[in-house]
Amino acid sequence: MKTSEIRRRFFDYFVKEGHTLVDSSPLVPGNDPTLLFTNAGMVQFKDVFLGKDKRPYSRAVTSQRCVRAGGKHNDLENVGYTARHHTFFEMLGNFSFGDYFKRDAIRFAWTFLTEELGLPKERLWVTVYHEDDEAADIWINEIGVPADRLSRLIDDNFWMMGDTGPCGPSSEIFYDHGPEVPGGPPGSPDDDLDRYIEIWNLVFMQYDQLDDGTRVPLPNPSIDTGMGLERLAAVLQQVHSNYEIDLFQNLIKAVMAETGCTDVENRSLRVIADHIRSCAFLIVDGVLPSNEGRGYVLRRIMRRAIRHGYKLGKEDTFFHKLVDALVDEMGEAYPELANLQDHVKKVVLLEEEQFARTLDNGMQVLEDGIAALDSNTLPGELIFRLYDTYGFPADLTADVARERNLEIDLEGFEEHMEAQRERARSASKFRMSKDVDLGLDGQTDFLGYDALVAEGEVIALLKGEERVDSLNAGDSGIVILDRTPFYAESGGQVGDHGVMSNNDSEIAVDDCTKLQGHHLHQVRVRNGAVKIGDRLTATVAREERENTMRHHSATHLLHAALREILGEHVQQKGSLVTYDKLRFDFSNLEAVTGEQLRAIENRVNEQILANTPVTTELMDIDSAKAKGAMALFGEKYDSEVRVLTMGKDGFSMELCGGTHVNRTGDIGLLRIVAEGGIASGVRRIEAVAGPYALAAVHQQDDRLAKLSGLFKCAPDQLLDRAQQAQQRTRELEKTVEQLKSKLASSAGSDLAASAQTVNGVKVLAAELEGADAKTLRTTMDQLKDKLQSAVIVLAAVNDGKVQLAAGVTKDQTAKVKAGELVNFVAGQVGGKGGGKPDMAMAGGSEPGKLGEALASVQGWAEDKLA
Repeated sequence: MKTSEIRRRFFDYFVKEGHTLVDSSPLVPGNDPTLLFTNAGMVQFKDVFLGKDKRPYSRAVTSQRCVRAGGKHNDLENVGYTARHHTFFEMLGNFSFGDYFKRDAIRFAWTFLTEELGLPKERLWVTVYHEDDEAADIWINEIGVPADRLSRLIDDNFWMMGDTGPCGPSSEIFYDHGPEVPGGPPGSPDDDLDRYIEIWNLVFMQYDQLDDGTRVPLPNPSIDTGMGLERLAAVLQQVHSNYEIDLFQNLIKAVMAETGCTDVENRSLRVIADHIRSCAFLIVDGVLPSNEGRGYVLRRIMRRAIRHGYKLGKEDTFFHKLVDALVDEMGEAYPELANLQDHVKKVVLLEEEQFARTLDNGMQVLEDGIAALDSNTLPGELIFRLYDTYGFPADLTADVARERNLEIDLEGFEEHMEAQRERARSASKFRMSKDVDLGLDGQTDFLGYDALVAEGEVIALLKGEERVDSLNAGDSGIVILDRTPFYAESGGQVGDHGVMSNNDSEIAVDDCTKLQGHHLHQVRVRNGAVKIGDRLTATVAREERENTMRHHSATHLLHAALREILGEHVQQKGSLVTYDKLRFDFSNLEAVTGEQLRAIENRVNEQILANTPVTTELMDIDSAKAKGAMALFGEKYDSEVRVLTMGKDGFSMELCGGTHVNRTGDIGLLRIVAEGGIASGVRRIEAVAGPYALAAVHQQDDRLAKLSGLFKCAPDQLLDRAQQAQQRTRELEKTVEQLKSKLASSAGSDLAASAQTVNGVKVLAAELEGADAKTLRTTMDQLKDKLQSAVIVLAAVNDGKVQLAAGVTKDQTAKVKAGELVNFVAGQVGGKGGGKPDMAMAGGSEPGKLGEALASVQGWAEDKLA
């Protein structure tokens, strides 16, 4: 049975049993900052298990793409060395959110394996948590599993996603490959051998693990199951290694074709086949190679794969070509992979090319280091040097060491890394202060979508981080109302400004942020006082808010235009929306050309001119995604979301909680003012809208008018005049160069006559007034030709700086080096330099000492020429 068929049959079975088929979530978790990557099927449902999120279904089935290559769950070092470890894998799972529990979960699993897939019951072995009598009773007395094929375990049968979060006892199902394969049943001394292979883990989610180590019952006991698709395929295809299943065999054949390797047992083939999966899907989900966080994990995986290709003798780029084979295998199940195929290949190729520039040198350094060892351990300094200079992640060096049966000094490496981090900390001292516990129930009722003025009751006041009963005239602090029209900063949109007032007081609102569901108005009390229980009229600064809305709506149109013109690989990486500008960061490997920028700007303004209504709808997250609304990777969304649609034919449809214009025409005009790179693979566009766009046009008109005045022509003649001026400047520069050359020739003739003879060699040290570096070099060449055997120093002073040139004829370079000579002089005038044995240049910052320095040259030369 093919892997794709197993996945389909799993879906069909659980949908038949009342489960909703839910798409795999991205590899970048959107609701859990404690996780580097999505590492299990339950990650996207974590808040559902905790009772913080509601879904329109109580049963779900998924095939979740997972990565385990960083953080607590890290299988990278085992990939290629074992039959079942991967950086990327698919986890089949069925879930119950307070619906069914142990009995049905066990029944579903047993029925699917034995009836739907036809696995022999006598080949299945079951484990339960040692205290879980209920699960054991269901397995033995209801399902009919013999008691002697059930094990009670402790550590292996209590599942936790991380150090905190949902957890509970579990029951695992193993497949028995038979007595001809070494190994014992789960819980026996030799259970780590290959006879019994775990294929399914049923987690009975009952608790929430807190930071302090305590466990509290979950609101609704739930079910989380996970079954590795690759492991199940190996069982059904009757092979002992995941790498022997159809999916991997096709990938391995592609690797062999690209590398020329014909040894099907070569471990590097498995490493490369595994790594192309994790790399491609990480890139699809918006991760790009970098030197930190998720991007660094991706870089580590890619460079490990490239190094294994190097081991196979493949020294040119090859890894990116495997994306096509991967799309053939998995593109149908994951259309996003096929849609971004070209983008993925481009990202991988760029990383291959970058690493190729240092791979040879780094490997030679590593080989030299190994050859020089007087022990069995690679020193931490060498590991760090390979990382810092040649881009070798430590685990790549460890991989090589493992192949040579060497240990590595990771402790020493970490010491060097810590020293580097310490040097870098001075550039980044920021620390996020711990959130204050407001101690308030509920949340602020936000009225600002429909109103800019509203009345609210003061329910809390803060001065600094302390709760207070009142704020008086002159005080700064925080006011929390039960309801407010002030937008709290989020989603890139800044918080509103404005005022609060009643008959007795006036309060300036400088900003508004959100904490624990409440809007925190940062205020200055201008007069009067404000107390708990006061009712205040809150008024948002209308002009600023309207301009902020223009820029926010323009940002959505800009995002859609970028994806349309540059490609669907474009993903938002950050944004800032204020009343006077917008800033949008997005993933793109190359600079946006001027032609593309014009097309993007025109596309946005087409949508603005269409003046279509901007609509918002409230719906659950799954309905929003089904409608086609774009969700941002890494963002956490509530179960109910706002879907914002604008432009002709739904040009832009995104999930957004910000404030927006009523019609696209309200934006007025968009003007892009800047584009540039801010990080590897991340670009930034800055733009203005509405009156600020008009002001940008006026500023450009003013500059054109001033230029027209300087050139004494009409604006439409500026280009011709500028080109004429540029041509005239070139001609004048050429004339100046010719005159300088003539002057240098004349000066050379005069200077040659003043050279002194030392042991048959002409020695000359002189200053040329007004000469630049090029003139010094030209004059130097002429003097060496005239004098034939000479040691020369020429100097000039320009803008308070000294320029020096030293020259030695070829016949004297055995005794005198130009670099030594120029540094002898430069050292006396506050500078240094260098160059070739016959010609060197230097600079200096103390022109007042030049005369004395030049006078010392003859004595220096006499010593050298003696």
